[in-house]
Amino acid sequence: MFGVVRLATGTGPTAIARQANFWQRIVALVRGPNTSSSYVLTHWLFLRLLGGIYFVAFLSWWMQSPGLIGSNGVAPIADYLAALQRQWGSSIYWQLPTLAWLNSSDNFLNLLWGAGTLLSLLVILDILTLPVLAVLWVLYLSLLYAGQVFTSFQWDILLLEVGFLAIFLAPLRVLPRLSQQEAPSRIVIWLLRLVLFRLMLESGYAKLASGDPTWRNLTALTYHYWTQPLPSPLAWYMNQLPLTFQQLSVVFMFVAELVAPFLIFGPRRIRFLGAGLMALLQLLILLTGNYTFFNFLAIALCLLLLDDAFLSRFLPARLVSKLTAEVRPEPAYRRVVAIAVAILIGLLNVVEFGNRFFLGSVPAFAAGIAQQLEPLRLVNSYGLFATMTTSRPEIIVEGSEDGNTWLPYEFKYKPGDLYRSPAWVEPFQPRLDWQMWFAALEGSPYYEGWFPTFARRLLQGTPEVLALLDKNPFPDHPPRYIRATLYDYTFADASTHFATGQWWQRRKIQDFMQPISLDMLAK
Repeated sequence: MFGVVRLATGTGPTAIARQANFWQRIVALVRGPNTSSSYVLTHWLFLRLLGGIYFVAFLSWWMQSPGLIGSNGVAPIADYLAALQRQWGSSIYWQLPTLAWLNSSDNFLNLLWGAGTLLSLLVILDILTLPVLAVLWVLYLSLLYAGQVFTSFQWDILLLEVGFLAIFLAPLRVLPRLSQQEAPSRIVIWLLRLVLFRLMLESGYAKLASGDPTWRNLTALTYHYWTQPLPSPLAWYMNQLPLTFQQLSVVFMFVAELVAPFLIFGPRRIRFLGAGLMALLQLLILLTGNYTFFNFLAIALCLLLLDDAFLSRFLPARLVSKLTAEVRPEPAYRRVVAIAVAILIGLLNVVEFGNRFFLGSVPAFAAGIAQQLEPLRLVNSYGLFATMTTSRPEIIVEGSEDGNTWLPYEFKYKPGDLYRSPAWVEPFQPRLDWQMWFAALEGSPYYEGWFPTFARRLLQGTPEVLALLDKNPFPDHPPRYIRATLYDYTFADASTHFATGQWWQRRKIQDFMQPISLDMLAK
């Protein structure tokens, strides 16, 4: 009788067995096949991608450096460093650690950025990977501080943070060798996963913590596609989609930034799901905007959530067999180094999380260490687009021979000509175009200290600065006057675009900079 009752209520032995089998199937589904998680393919591919990102970052900067911080640029590094040294003395060397202190000549700076470009190729080829990554990190740290406002972007510090940890993930050998791989440090892989966790979580948290109503009412993307610094052509089409789609897209973004990061710490297939969600978000951002190498670097971090068993399905069989045929265990001394690095980075993460989420409630000794090491940018804060810009002021720079007829300078990628299509330029970053976006938001040429110098260089017809532009309306000799006007830009509506080919529409807001001449600047 009691047995019948137990079976009827679903608590008998048969029901319990069925429930146990059900949960075993769920656990097996979440965990995936019973494979030993190895990361030889993962770390090999990650380092090759990192080398490619370094290559793009250095080459992009090398091409623009003369016009930005060279002796004839808009923010000469020699003048900048001299002013800091006069104000702070020798204490400034640690606060701004850059090799430009040794020599700030154009030739030396070109040597640094050229060396970074060439050394990046060695990482791609897996030649002297560990020492080369160490040198690249030093060079990029120098670039970060030498670049001043033109390297004040979150992807620059993200590359430094990832690049530092990658040093301890790289193999210690001279020449490339596919066979006899060394097992990568699981500790360092988890430290890099922690970078991804913090990057995504802080980005989502910043949007909510800012109190911006467009994020909270899910309308941010109705502004984002046309107010972002450098939209892609696809951004115009995405902007035409209905409000419901835009709101659902914001919901997905919050899932990818606030939920998916926690899946990093889940079982194998849950971790893969997190990687897919975060990588998909980065891919969508990559397709609709130009954020240099940022999205590629974030996707490379997502790669570290995948193991060899997963990646082997998509890589050439010969490469897989070579890399995984003979894997040597991680040497003991490297494990000790990884533990030491983990202790330091863990401490800095405690400070970062404490300051970000717990209002600075961190131990005093930890805060002191973090403050001393802050110039090295080992652990950083993130939070792209914490507040959404809901309008797009755009600066149009013009020159004139007589003060009556004005001709516009055209930048390579930022909006200007209403009929010129937005472009795909990533992973290259046109840093002057980006800074023009920030200068327009400030609304004053004197808030950005480089802008008056930029105007002076145009009046002088400086080749290094003109090389940063797409169209110089005064090819024979520089103009007598320069002015700048602030316009409000929006995407053209669909009927106008398809009828006329116009991508943008605009209206004048105000003068940004009154007409100036070299004679006026000399007074």
